[in-house]
Amino acid sequence: MVVMPRMQAAGIDAFGGDVHVLELPAPGAPAPDEVVISVHAAGVGNWDEIVRVGDWEVGRRPPLALGVEAAGVVVAPGDDVSSLARGDEVLTHPVPLRHQGTWAELLVAPAALVARKPAAVSWETAAALPVPALTADQALSEAAPAPAGQWVLVHGAGGVTGGIVVQLAAARGATVIATAGPSSEARICGYGADVVLDYHDPEWPTRVRDATPGGRGAAAAVNAARGGAGTALRAVAADGRLATITGDPPPPERGVTVADVYVRADGGRLAALAEEVAKGLLSLHVGAILPLAEAATALQGAVAGRAGGATVLALEAISTEAARP
Repeated sequence: MVVMPRMQAAGIDAFGGDVHVLELPAPGAPAPDEVVISVHAAGVGNWDEIVRVGDWEVGRRPPLALGVEAAGVVVAPGDDVSSLARGDEVLTHPVPLRHQGTWAELLVAPAALVARKPAAVSWETAAALPVPALTADQALSEAAPAPAGQWVLVHGAGGVTGGIVVQLAAARGATVIATAGPSSEARICGYGADVVLDYHDPEWPTRVRDATPGGRGAAAAVNAARGGAGTALRAVAADGRLATITGDPPPPERGVTVADVYVRADGGRLAALAEEVAKGLLSLHVGAILPLAEAATALQGAVAGRAGGATVLALEAISTEAARP
């Protein structure tokens, strides 16, 4: 009898089931366009809860290792892969999944969705970067394809993705108005926001309008606050643009174009965003690092926003003590 290799993972036996440690079949040889990656660290976000309950179709069904972003080392490139080699350090958002999710010792990914990890970027940052960075980049492109000189609103800037939107918009020449809690104000200003408003203030959309020339409102807005797209729309100028990443697009009004943005895997853009991190032009704060065995706790914390930053599962020798929640 042939015994198939197994690997440790964390995930679910059924949609809606509890997260626990799994032993799953390890991947075999990669297809010609794939690579097999030894995962060093994997990101954890509220989007993983959407996968857990079966509301995001990622290409695989349970038993399923959760996770849709990771960083690691290429251990087996496919025969047609020339862009990557064994030993390369990489990061990826490999959806739709070819084998299992990223909360596993080994990951199969299409080479086209894999980016090289710059040496200056830590494993934990690289693991937590793909989904929020790609989402932020794509949402900003929908809301403000050419933001230079525009007033851009970022609602929910205190979160990981919202903070990246602020940084990208500011770097591309926008005047940024952001909403966040008081404890995040200094950090958001450091990201380049010109005005930071407390989202607890029910009149904040009016304050956005008051801050913009002629009281017209922001030319473009990105909503990163759950349930906040309708409120953000009130702060957008007539004929402006609103992109929301929270799945709650409001009906368009006053000529405002509304986009409902879901992250798209893109190895090329991910590589460019990772280089911006390496150059110090973009940053992401990791708030919690936990071992694979504590994946359930990690997911609960990410959904509740308790980490104060991104949450990461460590599968290799990354110190978990300094960043425990």
